[in-house]
Amino acid sequence: MKTSIQIEVRPTEIDVMGHVNNAKYLEYMEWSREDWYNCTGLPFDVFTEMGVGTVTVNININYRKEAKLGQKLTISTEPIRKGRTSFVLKHEIYNEQNQLVADAEVTCCTIDLKARKSVPLPKELAAHFD
Repeated sequence: MKTSIQIEVRPTEIDVMGHVNNAKYLEYMEWSREDWYNCTGLPFDVFTEMGVGTVTVNININYRKEAKLGQKLTISTEPIRKGRTSFVLKHEIYNEQNQLVADAEVTCCTIDLKARKSVPLPKELAAHFD
């Protein structure tokens, strides 16, 4: 399932170059990832009830185009592959002209919340990658 959110670039997200600071794109993607979890029926509290958490272990991001103050951006999230204990989500950020602003592959791992060690993907999460 592919999901998307829309945001408007705020003044606090602009750096001295007059465009969105690179770190903010990661935050936008995190917001979209959280929305993806919610839309798939796996919000934070459901993972917690299973005793499982997800942690980001790698981000490969491409910055393609500037985003500036007041622009409306669409951030999408979709599952692309899974492993035994990890999974990869793809993010794309588009501006109002449908131009690709940034894209990334984010690798996450599932961990046991008490032991703080990786565990196999819960079937409820793995099902979204088939």
